[in-house]
Amino acid sequence: MYYLCSINLKHNLEIFLLSSEFGCGRRGASLGPSAVMLEDFDRNGTFFKNNKVEIINSEIEKIENGDNSKWAKNIDNIIKYGNNALIKIEKSLDNGKFPVIFSGDHSNAIATISAFKNKYYNKNIGVIWIDAHADLHSPYTTPSGNIHGMALGALLGDVYCSSKKNEINNEDFIAWKKLIELGDKKIHPKIYPSDLVYIDIRELEEAEWTDIRDNNIKYFEPDEIREKTPELIAKETLKYLANCDLIYVSFDVDSLSPSISKGTGTSSEGGIMLEDAICMLKIFMESSKTAGIEFTEINPLADTENKMAKAVLKIIDAIF
Repeated sequence: MYYLCSINLKHNLEIFLLSSEFGCGRRGASLGPSAVMLEDFDRNGTFFKNNKVEIINSEIEKIENGDNSKWAKNIDNIIKYGNNALIKIEKSLDNGKFPVIFSGDHSNAIATISAFKNKYYNKNIGVIWIDAHADLHSPYTTPSGNIHGMALGALLGDVYCSSKKNEINNEDFIAWKKLIELGDKKIHPKIYPSDLVYIDIRELEEAEWTDIRDNNIKYFEPDEIREKTPELIAKETLKYLANCDLIYVSFDVDSLSPSISKGTGTSSEGGIMLEDAICMLKIFMESSKTAGIEFTEINPLADTENKMAKAVLKIIDAIF
């Protein structure tokens, strides 16, 4: 049985807009959080109006957006931005808030989950990662160097990386170590393979599948979701994470079927329908252990009529 979250969500939410796209290779994701907020205003919605909103700008015009590193692009910028976001989210947790995070690209999850671990350093954090991709790369395995594909690789840390093919220089080695130890407590790893569940993954490189198999990471592919029903998948996920002290839900919009919207940088065929996503997220939000939720990779420049932002707001309406 899953009980209503002990936090009074209607009165303790704090919304964060993380407008960084340093981790991806396509422009536009940094506009996603604001696109959702503006769409809510445009429809005379109250979600953003009635809750505290913290906007963490990337100051992209002030920071060199260079690609000096082949295998960890913009890593220095991601560390700088991530530390700033981590401090503010941890403060929100100190104040008893429930963070609802809208982020540019998925590399921001390194900072958000690190904030939870920095705050709850003696607790096991369960992560539900709803995504078409595993984001399990590191500079040693990445084919692109884009860090939004390394978010869980950083959070799990090198200790769980079973295959290494890229040679990285000492500067990148030092920067990667700073990223995986993000936060003043320098905790590493942030999470463990047994505390992670993937939902809807379907577009992975072989190095990621190897790490998933070698570390016995739990995952559900689209066919299994359709066969078992989203409700059963959600309940199995919470049962699997029963030993975790708290749960963080990360929802990448590319988990959705492209038939809903192509408003994301890495659209992938075969995803779940919006109704399926809502069903699972409602169950996750009813768990007393769920302590934060994130929506990421919304890209208005890849969209028409702000369809992806509208889809996310349908989810928001259903779960809050």
